[in-house]
Amino acid sequence: MADDNIISIVEYHLQKWIKMKGNRRPGKIDPLMADPNQDPNEEWRIWFPIDSKVSDNEIAELEIQIGHKLPTDYIIFLKYKHFYELNISEASFCKHPVNTWYRELVRMIHEGYPKEYLIDRGLIPFADWSDWGYLCFYTNHPRLDNNFTIIIWDHYIPHDNQYFSADFKSMMLKLDKEDKESWCL
Repeated sequence: MADDNIISIVEYHLQKWIKMKGNRRPGKIDPLMADPNQDPNEEWRIWFPIDSKVSDNEIAELEIQIGHKLPTDYIIFLKYKHFYELNISEASFCKHPVNTWYRELVRMIHEGYPKEYLIDRGLIPFADWSDWGYLCFYTNHPRLDNNFTIIIWDHYIPHDNQYFSADFKSMMLKLDKEDKESWCL
């Protein structure tokens, strides 16, 4: 089931984040992801990505919760690593920490903005876009393997969605390319 493109992109950007010392955040870090060598009195805590513990049962529960099957490529993404931050180009993926990832994703889907702008219109958010919107699955036109079109939802203009890519895998490839090109400028 693994997709080497998705896995290599996620791994590259998580490692880049660590090299830039971006794997720090204030507050509590799950002990499974926390740096065991860090002084416990420091305010900013160091975290490390770990292998995902997402189960098939949890995926099935999430699909029931949102009322849609998830794309196979997105399931690969969810089942690869846990992280607190993953930024690729303008996308900041929903926090995916071990033990609370489900709650974080459901919160983004159901509590981020009024449901009549998102889930009721067939939009399932999974990443913040810049500081003004979400990347969403557009579930009204599913294709094989539930590969939904990816759109950008703008919270300033909630009824005007912008096409981003044909599916999750092509979105990951596009984000990776944009990110690497921006670093070369």
